[in-house]
Amino acid sequence: MDSSHDAAFEDFVQGYAAPLTALSYALCGDWGQAQDACQTALERVYVRWATVRDPHAFARRLVVNSTRDGWRRFGRRVQVGLPARPEPGWEPTAAVEDRDEMVRALQHLLHGQRSIVVLRFWQDLTEAQTAAALGITVGTVKSQTSRALTRLRQVLAQPEFQDTHPDQEMVK
Repeated sequence: MDSSHDAAFEDFVQGYAAPLTALSYALCGDWGQAQDACQTALERVYVRWATVRDPHAFARRLVVNSTRDGWRRFGRRVQVGLPARPEPGWEPTAAVEDRDEMVRALQHLLHGQRSIVVLRFWQDLTEAQTAAALGITVGTVKSQTSRALTRLRQVLAQPEFQDTHPDQEMVK
């Protein structure tokens, strides 16, 4: 790449690295894993920078996929210690009063539903944009959104919800 492409990519990273990391954190609930997924996605965007038409949409899709790939690897490892917390003062969204509770509740959704909810409501994408970002139909976005919101209401209504992760349960 030439220096103008490098400069454009650096500007892109400066503007979008934090929101992409927040997207991944909302999906996985682990700050370290979110940073890794974002870094992996940005590396892939850099390789294809000259040919990508919409780098933000491409990066968003790569972050979702990288986060999912991290779950697959994570499901095979034993977690030791306390769960990671975001850095002090880092706030992925002001719309949720208790971000940590919402992130924990999101962990009770299946990956596809979690991705749809985060893209639709935390990233403020339309149904069509969400469908395009995930490579699914608008009808699937609508039905999975409905199911995911129903499940979130059930989980949040419980006094304390379990620490199990549905993706890990499916691996066993």
